[in-house]
Amino acid sequence: MMTLFGIPAAALFGQLLLGLINGAFYAVLSLGLALIFGLLNIINFSHGAQYMMGAFVAWLGLTYLGANYWVALLLAPLVVAAFGIVLERTMLSRLYKLDHLYGLLLTFGLALIIEGVFRNLYGISGIPYAVPKELAGGWNLGFMYLPIYRAWVVIASLVLCIGTWLLIEKTKLGAYLRAATENPALVQAMGINVPIMITLTYGFGVALAAFAGVLAAPIYSVNPLMGSNLIIVVFAVVVIGGMGSIMGSIVTGFMLGLLEGLTKVIYPEAASTVIFMVMVVVLLIKPAGLFGKGA
Repeated sequence: MMTLFGIPAAALFGQLLLGLINGAFYAVLSLGLALIFGLLNIINFSHGAQYMMGAFVAWLGLTYLGANYWVALLLAPLVVAAFGIVLERTMLSRLYKLDHLYGLLLTFGLALIIEGVFRNLYGISGIPYAVPKELAGGWNLGFMYLPIYRAWVVIASLVLCIGTWLLIEKTKLGAYLRAATENPALVQAMGINVPIMITLTYGFGVALAAFAGVLAAPIYSVNPLMGSNLIIVVFAVVVIGGMGSIMGSIVTGFMLGLLEGLTKVIYPEAASTVIFMVMVVVLLIKPAGLFGKGA
């Protein structure tokens, strides 16, 4: 049996693959959080609930409308984004000039309400969601077996993350968004409707969470608790990368996922806490995060 550093290669690469998949979800979710915080100044604690909603919209669409995985991958982010836009217009828009704590408390309360509604309707048992037949099966690489769907999740997440970064950092629209956070009056004077831009930005951040939820459904099953189990880790990823840093969220998400997977092989007892240990070290050395302003 092939070994690396005394560890069976199949076990090592299997855990690294699992870590890369987790890292893909960390990256997409923390990207949405960083986008909302960086451009709207809101700490969106309901992000995990919106991730869970994306998975449930996919399952409900399949169960009651016959909408397949590919339709759900497009439809669920739009549905959850529309829900998020209603929340932003009716509630969050009133908090932009207040302390971060108000937004955190409001979104935390919204997360509890959303999760409670789905728990009452569907219980807490996981509901299976089948892998689409186009992505079923896997490839035997010799040293490990690579499921096609898991490879798709990593690739789709990378494309989405890089595309979002290019949109925010390299386009005129992204420049307007960044300018609106610094000087909204000036951007408004240029004829741009800043409130609508902010609303659509929140909707896009929420759509990222829903997209991740659809990707996760065939792997983790659909469960009302799936968001609450993940959101604390994702917040740690955002803090490590730097609050509001788009690139920091992407790079840190994938790196910490791989680190978590490697830890499961070397010292499994620390796997559930290694990300938080990294967060403590980073905050002691660079309080703004690895990629944050002032880091």
